[in-house]
Amino acid sequence: MTLSPRLAFFNIAATLAYLGLAVLGGGGFATFFSHPALIALTIVLFALSGAGLFTEGNLSSGEREDRGNRWVLPAFGLLGLLAAFLPAYTDRIGFWTFGGESLRWLGVLLFAAGGALRLWPVFVLGRRFSGLVAIQPGHTLVTTGIYRVIRNPSYLGLLVNSLGWALAFRSGVGVLLTVLTIPPLVARMGAEERLLRAHFGPEYEAYRARTWRLIPGLY
Repeated sequence: MTLSPRLAFFNIAATLAYLGLAVLGGGGFATFFSHPALIALTIVLFALSGAGLFTEGNLSSGEREDRGNRWVLPAFGLLGLLAAFLPAYTDRIGFWTFGGESLRWLGVLLFAAGGALRLWPVFVLGRRFSGLVAIQPGHTLVTTGIYRVIRNPSYLGLLVNSLGWALAFRSGVGVLLTVLTIPPLVARMGAEERLLRAHFGPEYEAYRARTWRLIPGLY
């Protein structure tokens, strides 16, 4: 199964726009792609975007949605736009940058690992994975695999992916934007857990009691 044509188009357009903003911030194609690590970053970006075309993720409000949490979507969108442009721009002008080429390559590795962790649960959940906080038809609770340990692996992947992008540009501003992603992400997790608790009751409470929310041993 793959994304619907509309979501597939959005996925491709968003990827091209994200890279375009980074190239613009980096001073154009020649300057941006003068760094081997950024060439690798671009390849990983397209690989992750291509993999996303084969998921069943959606934006369905399903049978029951927490509409009060929709405010996080424009917040994520704004942070995403800033993260696309500012790290590359600050890298180019040398503002609040640190590290060298090794840090860039570490960033590429984290970007790839985080992106894979972000997508893995989307494949596992299939049509149950929605960009909205919603219960889908036939929704069941997944408690195996990585979900045996943490309840929100995709969000952990998002944070690692975002941090990797920032480090690929050696950008302190990018790291700050990753930190600013945490408050709406925590709000999103809270809304999802309230909805799952209301829908699954004791089954979810028992699952919640034996797992970590995001980072094993910490949170």
